[in-house]
Amino acid sequence: MRPEVGASAVPRANAALIRAVRFAARTLCGEFRAIVVDPVRQLTHRGLSGLVLAFVAAFGVVFFHGIAQHPAGATAVRLLGGVQADLPLWLALLRTPVSLYVPALDLPVWAGITQLFLAFALAELSLGRRRTLFISYATTLAGTLTVRVMIALGPGWWGFGLPPGVGHVLDTGPSAAVVGLFTYLSVVRRAPVVFFLTGGSMVVESIVKPNLAGREHLIAVAAAVVLGLCHDRGLRRLPAAALLAASRPRPARRTGVVRAGGPVVLAREARSADACPELIRGKGE
Repeated sequence: MRPEVGASAVPRANAALIRAVRFAARTLCGEFRAIVVDPVRQLTHRGLSGLVLAFVAAFGVVFFHGIAQHPAGATAVRLLGGVQADLPLWLALLRTPVSLYVPALDLPVWAGITQLFLAFALAELSLGRRRTLFISYATTLAGTLTVRVMIALGPGWWGFGLPPGVGHVLDTGPSAAVVGLFTYLSVVRRAPVVFFLTGGSMVVESIVKPNLAGREHLIAVAAAVVLGLCHDRGLRRLPAAALLAASRPRPARRTGVVRAGGPVVLAREARSADACPELIRGKGE
């Protein structure tokens, strides 16, 4: 009697489902450990000093948002941190660092502050202060400069170019830095869920509401991906370079050893555990 085809297909489907569930569980556990557990562990060691950039960014957004509620303050904020594509390049570059703390007035500020604080906190605890500043500024600057290229090309170019009137629109502000930091973290920490939540939401935003902010967010995602891949490539080259450097002989360091009732004797320190017995035998002879 011939066995039914469906009887053998059911166990295979169950096995494939079990493997898929296990793979998803391992991915989520590893991602949770890399994105949440490791930064929290760093926070317990470093304390609030590991959140300096997060507090500064959140305070800066609150400060500029409060000033912008008055007409004179709004003018001052625009002159200090308002970046537009029709500005001279030197002035746009001068205002770009301040624009990281200037929120968009048409968006809820408290939701933006929460995202900004979380992005800078996780990045500072995971990447360090210098790299966090570099990634946030580089992704924001990438969007600012690319928009200038789009306007220079003009309308057309398969939808890449922009009309000159877009040059009067303000840049995204801190949101590009937030998107860039989350994307960079997802690349270097192997977090596909965070990557698709960040990059996928930007793609949906640019499709549903095509505007300048959506384009700059996509540019920030692309710039963060490139920077993350370059970082991973540098890490893959690091072990060989570190091994080569470790194989080179190091000069011995001399330390002064004071003996009671005698002069100072200069003894060479052993550089490895294998050299210690030889050093001990040499002293005993």
